[in-house]
Amino acid sequence: MTVTSYDGIRFRREVVNGVGIHFQAAGDPARPALLLLHGFPSTSRMWDRLIPSLLPHFHVIAPDYPGFGLSDTPTPEAFVYTFDNLASCMMALLRQLGVDSYSLVVQDYGGPIGFRMALAEPERLRVIVAQNNAAYEEALGPLWDTRKAFWADPEANRERLQKNLLSLDAARVRHVGSSPHPELYDPNSWHDEYAMLNRPGLGEIHTTLFYDYRNNVASYPKWQAWLRQAQPQFLLVWGRYDLSFREEGALGFSRDNPKTEAHIIDAGHFPLDEAPDEVCALTIAFLRKWLV
Repeated sequence: MTVTSYDGIRFRREVVNGVGIHFQAAGDPARPALLLLHGFPSTSRMWDRLIPSLLPHFHVIAPDYPGFGLSDTPTPEAFVYTFDNLASCMMALLRQLGVDSYSLVVQDYGGPIGFRMALAEPERLRVIVAQNNAAYEEALGPLWDTRKAFWADPEANRERLQKNLLSLDAARVRHVGSSPHPELYDPNSWHDEYAMLNRPGLGEIHTTLFYDYRNNVASYPKWQAWLRQAQPQFLLVWGRYDLSFREEGALGFSRDNPKTEAHIIDAGHFPLDEAPDEVCALTIAFLRKWLV
C-alpha cells in the first residue's frame, strides 16, 4: 500500500484481487463511510468538485476501477472485465480497508456496480445517491441503437461501436449533451478521457467491458424489484441535457421506491460538470439528513 496526501485528500493504492487499485480517501474514518463510484470513461477525478464538500462530515473512498485511471490495466486475457468482477473488486477493497457499513454515491457505470454490491451485501448498505445511472430501458435512447447492434453481433459492429462510444466526438457529446450552455463545460474533461482511452490496450479493454453492459440491461427487472422490496433512502440527481440516458429513465426510481428524492436539474450526463454547487448542496443535505 502507498499513501500520498494533498489538501486533506490521501491518494492511496491497494492490491485487490491481484490488481492494483488507485483511490482517493478523505475525511475521518470514524465517520460514516461513502463509496464514490465513477462513470465511463471517467476516474475518481470526476468527484473533485464534490469530495471537498464531503470530507468534513464523512469518510470518503473514491476508487478507479481496474482498466480506468491510475489503477492497473491488465489485459482481458489476464482479468475478466465484467461488471460482476468490478463489483467484486470494490467489495474486496472495502473489506481490506475495514469498512463494514457504507453508503453509495454513483454515476453511470457506478450504478450497475453499486446495484450488484447492494444485492450481494444489503446489510452493509445504508443510503444511495445516484446521478444519471440507468436502471430502466426508457433511459436508452437513439445512441443505444449502435450499442445494441454490437451486443447482437460484436464483430460486424465493432468499428461502429468504437466510434459511437470511444471517439473524441463521443466523449464531448457525453459531457455536453444538449446543454444550451456548452461554454460551462471544460474541454479538458473529454480530451483527458479520450487520451486515456487511447493508451495501449485500453480500447480493447473498454470494448470488452462494454460487451458485458448487455447484462446490466438484462438485470434491470431484478434491480427494480430490489428497489420495490428494500426501499432504500435514495437521492436521484438527473441532468436533463443528457443524450446518453434520456430523462424518461429517471421516472422509474420514484415509481418503484417511495423513499426516492428525485431532482431533474439543468445539467448533462455528468451533473457536476454544469451544476456543481447545486449537486453538492443536494448531496450534502441528503446525506446529513440520513447519516449524521
